[in-house]
Amino acid sequence: MDNLRNITTEVTIIARQTGEYLRNERRNFQLSKVEEKHNHDYVSYVDKHSEMILVESLKKIPIKAGFITEENTAKYNNEDYCWIIDPLDGTTNFIHNYLPFAISIGLKQGDQIILGVVYEITKDECFYAWKDGGAYLNGNPITVNNTNTFDKALLCVELPYDHKKYKDFGINIINQLYGYVGGIRMNGSAATALCYVAAGRLDGWMEKFIGQWDIAAGTLIVSEAGGKITDFKGNDKYIYGDNIVATNNIIHKELLYVISENIDKII
Repeated sequence: MDNLRNITTEVTIIARQTGEYLRNERRNFQLSKVEEKHNHDYVSYVDKHSEMILVESLKKIPIKAGFITEENTAKYNNEDYCWIIDPLDGTTNFIHNYLPFAISIGLKQGDQIILGVVYEITKDECFYAWKDGGAYLNGNPITVNNTNTFDKALLCVELPYDHKKYKDFGINIINQLYGYVGGIRMNGSAATALCYVAAGRLDGWMEKFIGQWDIAAGTLIVSEAGGKITDFKGNDKYIYGDNIVATNNIIHKELLYVISENIDKII
């Protein structure tokens, strides 16, 4: 697609406009308006309305594309192109007024992500990339950092809501990393964590039980920033799977080794 850069610019504008809606709603948001999709997995009218705004805005871009969306407001019918949308990544953070939370928009052609935009609302940071075009934050190029030893690495390890399946693995992976790496953090927004890897703020990040809408945009941004993304077993089919590892590339093998030591603990 020759005009991919221009389309990316359009998508950043859409993300920022929708982010303004989310920012305004957060000022008066009430916990009583939250629904629980699954145990500890939340949604609200804000997620749903944000998704509707995004879908209607993206439909105006002249691409014949389907949609994969977290709240199922639009459909994918095997079109060549597909928008993959998370209207509010970090809903639990949002409802508690705890940063970060973000909008994530990816464009897939066949099996390949060719465009990614993540707008982190609380800091007004728009991360974006298009295939073979580099990665950017608010107009400035970004790259992963060059941390080359595990004892200096800052890693982000998320604990998914499905604790019954993940608890043993989560406890063991943190136990093995704690004191071995430079630091461990939890973020609450997969899309944002990926962008923090791309911008060199994190050296690595991993999560299980993840959806396409959480990671589609961010994975391209990491790749274009010079990072590496695989699933827990080191394969490159992470976009269709439910587990993912993203790093600055240098520490990737070592993190995969630690994961391999604990992977049998996932139900």
